[in-house]
Amino acid sequence: MNPFAEYAIAFLLLLGGAFTLIGAIGLARLPDFFTRLHGPTKATTLGVGAIMLSSVIYFTARGDGIGISEVLITVFLFMTAPVSANILAKAAMHIGVKTMDGTEGKPWEQ
Repeated sequence: MNPFAEYAIAFLLLLGGAFTLIGAIGLARLPDFFTRLHGPTKATTLGVGAIMLSSVIYFTARGDGIGISEVLITVFLFMTAPVSANILAKAAMHIGVKTMDGTEGKPWEQ
């Protein structure tokens, strides 16, 4: 295998693992529901995307062709994660989930 491909795969795996870890820590440590949405929807999405991209590079460099299943998983993840987070946030606002002190209000209406 090409050394450049190996370095790219290793870098993307480390980057994806770091983003996924940061997203998981954010999910566990942030104080309320609305701030916890950022962990899985932002950082973890980027982490899984980087891991899937490294898988595409690996199988392409190995000679198996472009892995269409990895590309489809990545596209599906990037399309569904923001939509599901938006629906969760709207449902939480609708039922009146409490927020942390100092985070209420709409800053764009000041």
